[in-house]
Amino acid sequence: MTDGTDTGDGSTSGGLASVKGVLFGSELRIGAALVVGLVGVVVAAYLLGFLGVPSVTGVENRFGETNESTTVIETELGVENPNPVGTGFLDVSAEYEVAMNNVTMATGQRSGIDAAPGQSTVTTRSYLQNERIPQWWASHIRRGERTDVRIDASIRSGLVGRSVAVPQQRTIDTDLLSSFNSTETREVNANRPLVDDPVLYVNRTAGRWGEVTNESTPIVLDFYVYNPKSYAIPISQIEYAVNMNDITVGEGTNTREYVLAPGEVTRVRTVTTIDNPNLDEWWVSHLQRDQVTDLRIDFSVTTEIGGTSVQIPMDRFTYTETIETDIFGTKNATDNDGGNGTDGSATDGGTSGSGDETTTDDGSGGDDGTTSGGGTTTDGDGILGARASDAARLA
Repeated sequence: MTDGTDTGDGSTSGGLASVKGVLFGSELRIGAALVVGLVGVVVAAYLLGFLGVPSVTGVENRFGETNESTTVIETELGVENPNPVGTGFLDVSAEYEVAMNNVTMATGQRSGIDAAPGQSTVTTRSYLQNERIPQWWASHIRRGERTDVRIDASIRSGLVGRSVAVPQQRTIDTDLLSSFNSTETREVNANRPLVDDPVLYVNRTAGRWGEVTNESTPIVLDFYVYNPKSYAIPISQIEYAVNMNDITVGEGTNTREYVLAPGEVTRVRTVTTIDNPNLDEWWVSHLQRDQVTDLRIDFSVTTEIGGTSVQIPMDRFTYTETIETDIFGTKNATDNDGGNGTDGSATDGGTSGSGDETTTDDGSGGDDGTTSGGGTTTDGDGILGARASDAARLA
């Protein structure tokens, strides 16, 4: 039998839980309200002009380390923060992309940027996949040795929801084959006992690009050959090797047969082919040699003299060209920092022959020079020998 007295324990426990729930829920609501309020204040300050979105004032790129698969691009973004405080609370990030003839070569991104008030520098790193070099090379040749380099850099505030972009673009033209075009008459000597040299004369040479694909780059080379002998001379094959910085990027044999009639000029055509998949290895050597490439194409011809097959190295027709580039225009700055590079002036010292002059058919007028281009193509503003008139422009 109870006395009917209510101790109230259940009611008290329920009351405390209710009070705690109300207080905890209030704290969450207060915190959320503060965050929303802070965001609102920031947005309002931005809309009223009291706060601004940081902007990119400049972009400077240079190559970092490179290996057989990847090339590092180090980028310095000049950032102008118009606010009296750092940008950490604005959720600032930067993005970066390099494209060559619409082939994306590298991308980079950095988040959580806290730039001090005023001007500062933000460093990012992006990675160029060397396997994309053959695709870019094919596009460069296919477009008449022209590359449009586009660099897109932007900085964004996630809190404000706005970004500012600074695109850069440069157009680069090259001329890698004109030095092969020549109307100089040169001798072909067998340098063998019982052979009366010169065996042949080459009165003219001309070169052009063939139908390039992503896999191969053909170079069509014509030799206008005069036979000074009283008998026909057959040519059974022409061998070639294309080297860039001592890396063989193409080699082969053209087996089309020619018969050089006595006292006449015959056009002898050979097609040398660069194997584009080998170009990523060349690219590494190009950067490791401070963006300098020595191009060399060697030839030899197999003919028949006195009933004997003879292979004649055509040393005087070896084609050489030195290519120097400054892709980002910062080699001079790198030099000043103790790295590699040359100054940023753009000169194109490569020579070119017209290839359109009339050749003589009598084989006279031999010269003492070689058939190499012998030029140095210096590119102070871009890729593979930009002319001096080419310059980067801010879009």
